[in-house]
Amino acid sequence: MIRYLSRSEVAAILGVKPDTLNRYNLPEPDAMIGRARGWLPETIEAWDASRPGRGNWR
Repeated sequence: MIRYLSRSEVAAILGVKPDTLNRYNLPEPDAMIGRARGWLPETIEAWDASRPGRGNWR
């Protein structure tokens, strides 16, 4: 079974509040269910590792 991360879960992984995600240029979601977006953990991990600033120190 494939499990997608919600915005709240993405925020928790990144160590920010969910509203802060509005300032980020997140990658395209891996899934859409209605208006809800979902990301695979590896999508968020790769994006975080490659983003300028904070993401590069991990």
